[in-house]
Amino acid sequence: MKIAAVESIPLRIPFTAGGRSDEAVWGRAGLQTVDSLIVKVTTDTGAVGWGETFGFGAVAASKVVIDTVLAPEIVGRDATALGKLMVDLQKKFHIFGRGGPFIYGLSAIDIALWDIAGKSAGIPVHRLLGGGAASSLPCYASLVRYADPGLVRENVARAVQAGFRHLKLHEIDVDCVRAAREAAGDHVEITLDVNCPWSVREALDMAERLRPFNLRWLEEPVWPPEDYSGLARVRRDGGIPVAAGENASTLMEFQRLLDAGAVDFVQPSPAKMGGLTELRKVFALAEANGVAVMVHTFYDGPGLLASVHASAALGGPRAMVEWRFFDLEAQLYGDAIVPRDGAIAVPNGDGLGLEPDEGVIRDYRLS
Repeated sequence: MKIAAVESIPLRIPFTAGGRSDEAVWGRAGLQTVDSLIVKVTTDTGAVGWGETFGFGAVAASKVVIDTVLAPEIVGRDATALGKLMVDLQKKFHIFGRGGPFIYGLSAIDIALWDIAGKSAGIPVHRLLGGGAASSLPCYASLVRYADPGLVRENVARAVQAGFRHLKLHEIDVDCVRAAREAAGDHVEITLDVNCPWSVREALDMAERLRPFNLRWLEEPVWPPEDYSGLARVRRDGGIPVAAGENASTLMEFQRLLDAGAVDFVQPSPAKMGGLTELRKVFALAEANGVAVMVHTFYDGPGLLASVHASAALGGPRAMVEWRFFDLEAQLYGDAIVPRDGAIAVPNGDGLGLEPDEGVIRDYRLS
C-alpha cells in the first residue's frame, strides 16, 4: 500500500469562551477564531487517513513545509512502514531543525498513517497500541487566559456546571487563581499552565504564593522551557508538583527532561512531537522513570483523537484528556467527541474511529 497523495487543509472556526481571551502564547489578544491544520493522506488503494498539526500562528509555516517538502518526499512510499518512514524523514531533514514546522508536519502525517493502519486492520488505534479497557476517560476543561478574576470565576463555574471536576487555568496572576479556587470549591482539581514566563527565582516566588490553592500541578513555570535543571529546582523546592513536555520535540529531549528529575507529569503533544509513533515511546520512557503521562491535547481534530486513543491504551488508571473549553461555532466531529459529565468517549470505530465532517471542512476551509 503506497502513499498516493497528501493534502493539507487549513481551517478557521470562530469560537467564544465566556468572554474575550487575554493575550496568550497561542494567539493575539482578543483571539476569537481557532486556526487549525488538518492533513488528509490517501493511499493507492483508496484508504484515507487524517492527521493534525499544532495550529494557531504555526499553520502557515507548517502548511508550506508539508506541501513543498514532506509531501513530495513521501508520495510513493510504503504507507505501512510507519516507524521506518518517520526515522527516514527525521534524518533527511534534521538540518532544518528538530522542532517546529517540520516536526509538526511529520506529526500530522504520522497520525494520518496510524488512522490508515487501523482502518486497514479493521480495529481502532487504541487496540493497535496495545488495548486498554477504558470506554471513556475523564477530561479536564482547559480554559483560555482571561486575566480577569471576574471572568475566571464565571467560566470556572460554567465548567463545573457542565460536569467537569478537573480544570486547567492559563492565568499568571495570583488573584485569578484565587478566584478559580473560590468558584470551584475544594472538591475540583485545578492545574495551572503559565506557558514558560518566569526565571527560576521568579517561579519559586510564585510557587510560594500559589501553594495555598492546592494545585494538582504547575505547568511550564520556567523560561526557557528547555531549562530542565531549573525546572527540577522548582519541582524540588516549590512545593507544587510540576508538569512539562509540550515543547519537547524529540525522544532525546524527553529523556533529558526525565533524567533531570524535572517533572511529576510529562506532557508530550502528539501533533507537535512526532505523532503516535513517538508518543508511544514517551509512554514507555515515562513508565521506566515512574512519571505519569498527561498528554497535551490543545486540539479539536485528529490530534485530539490520537491523544484519546493513546491515553486509553497506554495511560493507565490515572489517564486524563485535555479538553479545550471553547464554544466552537462548528465541531469537526459534531457531538461525537464532546465530553459528557466531564468524560470523553473512546471511539471504537476503525482507525481513529471518527471521520471529519465534510460540511465543516467546506464551510471553514481557508484555502
